[in-house]
Amino acid sequence: METIPYGLLAALVGLAGGMVLGLAARLGDFCTLGALESAVYGKDQKRLRLWGIVLGVAILGTQFGALAGWVDLGSTFYHSIAWNPLGSILGGLVFGYGMAMAGNCGFGALVRFGGGDLRSLVVVVVMGIFGFVALSGPLAPLRLLLFPQPDATQPQGIVYDVGTLTGLPASLIIVAIGFGCLIWALSHAPLRHAPRTLFWGVAAGLAVVWCFAGTTWVSESSLGAIAVEGPSFTAPVGRTLIFLMTSTAGGITFSVGAVVGVMVGALIGSMTRGLFRWEACEDPRELGRQVGGAVLMGIGGVVAMGCSIGQGVTAFAALAWSGPVTLMAIIAGALFGLHQLISGYQPD
Repeated sequence: METIPYGLLAALVGLAGGMVLGLAARLGDFCTLGALESAVYGKDQKRLRLWGIVLGVAILGTQFGALAGWVDLGSTFYHSIAWNPLGSILGGLVFGYGMAMAGNCGFGALVRFGGGDLRSLVVVVVMGIFGFVALSGPLAPLRLLLFPQPDATQPQGIVYDVGTLTGLPASLIIVAIGFGCLIWALSHAPLRHAPRTLFWGVAAGLAVVWCFAGTTWVSESSLGAIAVEGPSFTAPVGRTLIFLMTSTAGGITFSVGAVVGVMVGALIGSMTRGLFRWEACEDPRELGRQVGGAVLMGIGGVVAMGCSIGQGVTAFAALAWSGPVTLMAIIAGALFGLHQLISGYQPD
């Protein structure tokens, strides 16, 4: 155990969690934009309600894992950095609009690339680059000026704030939110009658719990040298690109393992379903729209401190306020973008 670098251990945790998420996307149809499109325009809520399963399992597992001492939520940036509501809202809106223009979020693009879609490779690379432009590149000073990220000076989050306001015990708040998500999901009959979809929804939720618990263990073993993290696919995509270009500068991390894991899981899932095929963009206008959307996702995701998975699932599981707020902003931005596309508007 002592001979294995802690960074590699964290990457292996991310690899396992990412593979399950990639499989859930391909075999269970877990997708952010696809769920919105099916619900709003296809009048089919099954994929949207699946989010209730993912969130319910992730919340209950993560929060009770924290109460048991298996997950150190206080060390995650969701709780250690003071929440900036403006960053969550504006960043989420920009990310969501970019997601609609690109045809997928960062996670979805990784999944589609794992299925042979070369257009998604362009989206992934551009999003990763512009995420770092905003994170530590030329736009970083402006981002920090407009959306500062000071350390939190006191406990924060939904459990703490609701508990302080109402006096309710943490366990009751967790159960109410977690089971509320599950009940909302299972009240939809078509989802109840889709055991495969339910299975992969549970698996995706458990993958988030696994990542939190695994990185907590590695963090404790490394005396804090490794951060406690959950799945996210904006800045981590950029970190993976840096690692691939110069591993000595970037180093292998949880982020690298999770990104690679999603692609591997998607590849396995695509091959299993017979969906793997090479695809490329034949329309330069479409490619331009996707590149523009990827730019917006990279910048918006960094401002919001996470993507539809990093905030919409992982931060939600941590019951940080940024999770549901950012997710709602992403949905609003995506619906606005989808409306433009369907109505015939094409940005130059």
